[in-house]
Amino acid sequence: MDDAARSCERIVREDLDRLAAIARSDRQARFERRPRWRPYADRVLCVALCQGAALHFIDGRTGVKDFDVYTFYAEHPAGAFPARWRIQADFGMSRFGRHPGDPDSFRGRRVDLIGRSLDVSPNADPVQVVRSYLAAAPTETARHLARKAVVLIDPEPLRGRVVWP
Repeated sequence: MDDAARSCERIVREDLDRLAAIARSDRQARFERRPRWRPYADRVLCVALCQGAALHFIDGRTGVKDFDVYTFYAEHPAGAFPARWRIQADFGMSRFGRHPGDPDSFRGRRVDLIGRSLDVSPNADPVQVVRSYLAAAPTETARHLARKAVVLIDPEPLRGRVVWP
């Protein structure tokens, strides 16, 4: 990855607000398209900025290639949230610019929207749930996410809270 393609602009509260809105809109659209997964609409534990962009939020040096946004759900008895259900969205025009490797239709940085269901109660503490998931590293995804950082963007009172490392 060419470091010149990364944006070194700081991620601020308004950017986290925007990512939260993008994630919320994505969830609404997903559940409209796939009614089978609607039971997850009320099982959101938290939404988090992960990987390199989360590390950049913390250190201001890593740079932003894209925004990886994970929604963590309390697993529903009907089955696990589909782990491969990844959607791409456009952050839109911003000071972060556009990554040259992103689709030409994007005006800004790519936002990868991913969901994971965890075997916890819907009223579990989101901070503890994410920390436990990453510390236990039960999946390849958890091991991958644990290598960098995780910053909560929802629920709103926890927005900007670093939960990993």
